[in-house]
Amino acid sequence: MSADDPRRRVPRTDVALADPRLVLAAERLGAAVVKAAVVAAQARARAGELAPEDVVAAADASLPARATTLRPVLNATGVVLHTNLGRAPLSAAAVEALGVAAGTVDVEYDVADGSRARRGRGTLAALRAAVPDAEDVLVVNNGAAALVLATTALAAGREVVVSRGEMVEIGDGFRLPDLVASTGARLREVGTTNRTHLRDYADAVGPDTGCILKVHPSNFRVEGFTSAVGVAELATLGVPVVADTGSGLLAPDALLPDEPDAASALRAGASVVTASGDKLLGGPQAGLLLGRAEVVERLRRHPLARALRVDKLTLAALEATLRGPATPTWSALRADPDALRARCEAVVRALGTAVGGAVVPSAGAVGGGGAPGQALPGWAVALPAAYAPALRAGDPCVVGRVERDRCLLDLRCVAPQDDARLVAAVTSAGQACTS
Repeated sequence: MSADDPRRRVPRTDVALADPRLVLAAERLGAAVVKAAVVAAQARARAGELAPEDVVAAADASLPARATTLRPVLNATGVVLHTNLGRAPLSAAAVEALGVAAGTVDVEYDVADGSRARRGRGTLAALRAAVPDAEDVLVVNNGAAALVLATTALAAGREVVVSRGEMVEIGDGFRLPDLVASTGARLREVGTTNRTHLRDYADAVGPDTGCILKVHPSNFRVEGFTSAVGVAELATLGVPVVADTGSGLLAPDALLPDEPDAASALRAGASVVTASGDKLLGGPQAGLLLGRAEVVERLRRHPLARALRVDKLTLAALEATLRGPATPTWSALRADPDALRARCEAVVRALGTAVGGAVVPSAGAVGGGGAPGQALPGWAVALPAAYAPALRAGDPCVVGRVERDRCLLDLRCVAPQDDARLVAAVTSAGQACTS
């Protein structure tokens, strides 16, 4: 290498890492990430692709914006609880609670007397207050875990009686029969796909019955010549009834008249109700178990409960969701169609004639397996379909839906304060589409 070879001017790794810009970046992202960026920039400089003096700036520019690979997304699909986008966005109160729980907290400690305390006692108290019909409550790490714990504790080595019409697949290929079978229980199917009667359950119940499982079909509906048996009738058969309501509705809601809720199932005689925390409740991923005190205590003391317990972050976010203000989920479900239309019109005006956006009717959906088939009337901004991939690649990432060769941006789940960001994202995507 000659004395004037520019590669001699490539800064050493330790010198580059000592640059204040990269020192701050290492504190935020970690030393390994920053060092890898420096090494990559040095290689570019040695290959003649980059001036040696630009190594630090290039390394800094190549660093990710945050320490996680998860990207913030503006949900413009119109689906309130979009499973692929993380279901319920948390309320500001829940986000603040996460910040508190991220440090050292008294999750299982009584600061008054310095002794061990019941884990998550504040969260459990909030859940009991939200559902007074429950004698006791328990929280595990998701809805499927709640169902597994209930059936394991009540029916391992015994039979679980369930209607054939409720043998559902819950997502990503996971099926109820496989889930229950994994607990060591035996499924006893009764009735047919479309019709099951009380006598079908009665004929199946016997000394080997651990529980009757009542499952809300969630993300599909069976219509026509159908019949099903409610919790109140099942409760007369003398065995525990586990009601899996699924969507996390704690009490009746006039907006969702056909959606089962925990309070009604408990009043009807369910021994235990299972539900999800990150669906209609609008909180973090969690499995809720609510029911008779002796049954819940049995679940709490089962060894599996320790493996399925939630961490301090979930406990904090769930408590803030239960005690705090209306959640983004609640607001999105009740978004006023006229207000949505006005926002869409404002977005189209801001985009100007070059984009050619239009305001069109849009039927939103609850999502997350809740209220299947129930449309949420609203409005969307319609753009050419080519905008969809460009918007997904942008910053912020915007996810809409493509219908009839149009990219629809439904503002139901986009916070009004993010409308300006949406306009900027569409403008940037338009430039990418035309370049």
